[in-house]
Amino acid sequence: MSGHSKWSTIKHKKAKEDAKKGKVFTKLIKEITIAARIGGGDIEGNPRLRSAVAAGRAANMPQDNITKAIKKGTGELEGVHYEDSEYEGYGPGGVAILVTVTSDNKNRTVAELRHVFTKYGGNMGEAGCVSWIFDKKGLLLVDQGVAKEDEMMELALEAGAEDFRHEDKMYEIITNIDNFEKVKDVFKNKKINCSLAEITMVPKSTVKLESEQARRMLHLMEALEDHDDVQKVYANFDISAEEMEKL
Repeated sequence: MSGHSKWSTIKHKKAKEDAKKGKVFTKLIKEITIAARIGGGDIEGNPRLRSAVAAGRAANMPQDNITKAIKKGTGELEGVHYEDSEYEGYGPGGVAILVTVTSDNKNRTVAELRHVFTKYGGNMGEAGCVSWIFDKKGLLLVDQGVAKEDEMMELALEAGAEDFRHEDKMYEIITNIDNFEKVKDVFKNKKINCSLAEITMVPKSTVKLESEQARRMLHLMEALEDHDDVQKVYANFDISAEEMEKL
């Protein structure tokens, strides 16, 4: 899990920079649109839309952009027809990679993703080749300076968390899908700020990487996430804090 959470932390720190490039808005608009198309435009009654809108607001997306994306999804405004897809493959060292995509042209997207995998020492695989390695879970990351470890652990587990870990100056809290919102609300009520709170795919096992393989893996992750059609990238690599500092 450590490699995945470290990457999540890196992404969180990059968010403001990415927002300036417009990449964050582009991805979020796609997610809001397809969430509204699949589950309707009622934010309270559509969990996926509620999560997408919350992410949009957290990225300082103008309300007008959010409203238009919802209306395009529900058909009130004309817009591009997006579809969800999932692709699987391997990175350097045999790391399992799961990529979720929202695209208006699957053939174009898969060809571009295959090129990215190959460029950084990976390869795309068949459907189902690595998805079994991951479980859908809730992940919350909290800075260790917020509270003492024993207090945070007790609070998290009493709220319904499945697992609690302290690693690299962060507390990692893992929940099942049903308890994610409950745990998040408990932290919110206690005024504990989460640097990250999301539904994610947690690997059951990890692959330890060092030096050149670690460097190539991080470049591959970044290249995949920079693709306009990619929404999420999940991987089971583990890179030590010391190695991360070098890179």
